[in-house]
Amino acid sequence: MKTQFTRRAVLEASTAGAASMALPMHLHAREEKEEKGPRPHSDRLWYRQPAQEWVEALPVGNGRIGAMVFGGIGTERLQLNEDTLWSGGPYDPVNPRANAALPEVRRLIEAGDYAAAQELANAELIATPASQMAYQTMGDLMLTIGSGETDDAQDYERDLNLDSAIASTRFTVGGVHYTRQIIASPHHQVLAIHITADQPTALNLKAALLTPHKASWRVENGEIHLIGHNGDGPDTPGALRFSTRVAAIPEGGALAVRDNALVLEGASSVTLFIAMATSYRRFDDPEGDPKAVTARQIHNARNISFAEMAQRTAYEHRRLYRRVSLDLGTDAAASLPTDERLRRNESSPSASLAALYFQYGRYLLIASSRPGSQPANLQGIWNESVNPPWGSKYTININTEMNYWPAEITGLGECVAPLVEMVRDLAVTGTRTARSMYGARGWVAHHNTDLWRATAPIDGAQWGLWPMGGAWLCTHLWDHYDYHRDAAFLKDIYPLLRGSALFFLDTLQRDSTSGTLVTNPSISPENCHHGEIAVCAGPAMDRQILRDLFDQTSRAAELLNVDADLAAQWRAARSQLAPDQIGQAGQLQEWLEDWDLTAPEPHHRHVSHLYGLYPSHQISLDSTPELAQAARTSLIMRGDESTGWATAWRANLWARLREGDHAHAILHYLLGRERTYPNMFDAHPPFQIDGNFGGTAAIAEMLMQNHGDTIRLLPALPSAWPEGAIKGLRARGRCKVDIAWKNGALVNATILSDVPGHKTIQWGSGERVIELVAGRPTIVTGPDFS
Repeated sequence: MKTQFTRRAVLEASTAGAASMALPMHLHAREEKEEKGPRPHSDRLWYRQPAQEWVEALPVGNGRIGAMVFGGIGTERLQLNEDTLWSGGPYDPVNPRANAALPEVRRLIEAGDYAAAQELANAELIATPASQMAYQTMGDLMLTIGSGETDDAQDYERDLNLDSAIASTRFTVGGVHYTRQIIASPHHQVLAIHITADQPTALNLKAALLTPHKASWRVENGEIHLIGHNGDGPDTPGALRFSTRVAAIPEGGALAVRDNALVLEGASSVTLFIAMATSYRRFDDPEGDPKAVTARQIHNARNISFAEMAQRTAYEHRRLYRRVSLDLGTDAAASLPTDERLRRNESSPSASLAALYFQYGRYLLIASSRPGSQPANLQGIWNESVNPPWGSKYTININTEMNYWPAEITGLGECVAPLVEMVRDLAVTGTRTARSMYGARGWVAHHNTDLWRATAPIDGAQWGLWPMGGAWLCTHLWDHYDYHRDAAFLKDIYPLLRGSALFFLDTLQRDSTSGTLVTNPSISPENCHHGEIAVCAGPAMDRQILRDLFDQTSRAAELLNVDADLAAQWRAARSQLAPDQIGQAGQLQEWLEDWDLTAPEPHHRHVSHLYGLYPSHQISLDSTPELAQAARTSLIMRGDESTGWATAWRANLWARLREGDHAHAILHYLLGRERTYPNMFDAHPPFQIDGNFGGTAAIAEMLMQNHGDTIRLLPALPSAWPEGAIKGLRARGRCKVDIAWKNGALVNATILSDVPGHKTIQWGSGERVIELVAGRPTIVTGPDFS
């Protein structure tokens, strides 16, 4: 059964949370009933001054649309985004010469002439165009309060409440106290801004829309209507039209439109609604009607008060956000503004700041990836540029996957729905690429994709000639099944797994030296083995991803009782992949050949060959101790400090090795000002949101790990967190897990599932098998493992 989270449904103001994607609904219903009451509002970011830079502003979003809130006094800027406003239009970038050149590229790699292979690949295999399209800003809503003067402003404070999803700004000017509240409604699909003055007739306001795109402004029914066109992409003309509307509902005063701006004089309050849409309907269909969509959204929003909309927004947000709570204790810095806390954290690590960072990552995922939206891209949904770094695309050799690492374990399974739908699209475009470029069945996606679901290799062979992006994404589909064990979902996504696995049956090559099956051509993501040469055959990450893909697809076929012959072929191919190997320095080899010590970047940001340790479970301290030690050696060789997302990956890897203090030291660096901006966005630098999501996943990984039907409690608890509790983590097999600890030792854990079964619970060196009764919590304590 295909998941029914259509973009049209979202645009027509269906509630983004009205359905869930194969989730254990009994667990969710239980916790929603338990958690209706208020919670302490420690989960907030706050500041004593407005944002001056974009990375100081605060993000709101409903998955599809978002804004960065600067919290200005005389002038407020809201930078606006809609998740389908990208450059270009539908295109097929497969190089028409690729299939003819592929055998020679393979021959050169097999002969060890990697330089010639890379030169030929650059000339004949790379996509045309060689770059993809970019995610783009919609523009800005500029608000001028009164005369715009700020000299006598007092009592200033701005904040983002992670629990209610409201960004607020409060200040006093000229004896008048102003309050601004901003939400992104998932039900009504608008941004709503409520501005009040504590004195009647004191509110004077001007609201104007700005955009960097080709656009025109109209006044319709007292609204500002901005109509525009997206930008061209590389060799690809823009094909999207967009519509942005702003409407004002004042209390008192006089409202007029002057010079394409809303002007309000003498009011006591006003609510502004912002609706945004593009003509995008699917990767091959840019012919929607955004003007009709935004007109309908504004019309529906006018009939509801801000208070009611904010209440409903908070409910929809809390339905997801409140599933997990984390308490690592408080400290003296917890009451300080967030930017001050970040400064102090560098010299004195704060457990409460780590807890805030954990919940902020969950907030950002809810705000940038909901059913019916696009998946979270390199910047989530927040981007102020028409030409952002790396196009703010989907980099599927790590970054997109990292965005979703915290989703399942922290109770946000619904947020994976956009990723599932993107994989569904990629299977269509990737089928063309597989056939045209490789002459193969199934489908393939390389290291990047965009709104138009391009799947050919881009940028150059050194970066793009990696055929594993789609396969890695498929492991997320299996993970979603494994966490929720829903047979209908597995049946729905099985064709996607099957198509990816078919592609590799057709394209794997026999290595003449070892006799094993290898990918050829490929690279170890973005890393070179000699000079600037990256092309190779059978790097470690490819083999590790293929083991998961073949295992998961053959297991799915078995569970669904289909494709027995194919499943046997996948298992046979898996058995012929080269094993992981330990090199001369005791490290896990990144390539088939022992090139690690002579590779030009010994501290390279990617640690692709450690995929088998994390996020996969192929390498572990228990089942493969020698490989685990080799992975540890590789980590030491690479170093702890890297770019933001790469630092986060290292924290997860050390957590998987159960070295909590080491993982915490890396997390501390991630939370430093070199890698975290004042608004707590991750600094790659520049901003990339994957570091936030990777950091959240690392904290969860330090507190619980699970694989199959085994749950390990507090596997990498650092000494810096001697006491605490986490509630609501998810484990595979539809389990909810609460854990409490004191003095570094387990106090108790509660495991709840709505399906019966057995779980192996581990803590320290102890182990206990428990029987789960559906709907009945099972409690284990520290002494149970003595």
